Amino acid sequence: MGNFQTILIPTTDIAASRDLYAKLLGTSPIADADYYVGFEVDGQHIGLVPGAQVVTAYLHVADLDTAIQAVTDAGGSVLDAPQEVGGGRRVAVVQDPSGARFGFTCDAT
Repeated sequence: MGNFQTILIPTTDIAASRDLYAKLLGTSPIADADYYVGFEVDGQHIGLVPGAQVVTAYLHVADLDTAIQAVTDAGGSVLDAPQEVGGGRRVAVVQDPSGARFGFTCDAT
């Protein structure tokens, strides 16, 4: 179906987190704003999100609606309904039947 390529990490101090992850990852951010800092490393996207409550891994899929249907058919549920986040990218957050939380992301087709 896809693979996990995006990890969003909560932060309460985006400047300090940006500096730490830049050192840990050995690269500068590709997106650097007060509301989001993002890094790309070896095909992996690591984002820092002020105000977020939990780390969320995102599975990249070709069809967001089909992926969500697969989760709900298997007894999971939708926590955050699909929404566009810019550039045609759509995301949603779901949980599996045991309560594990993860997200889906899909580029515009």
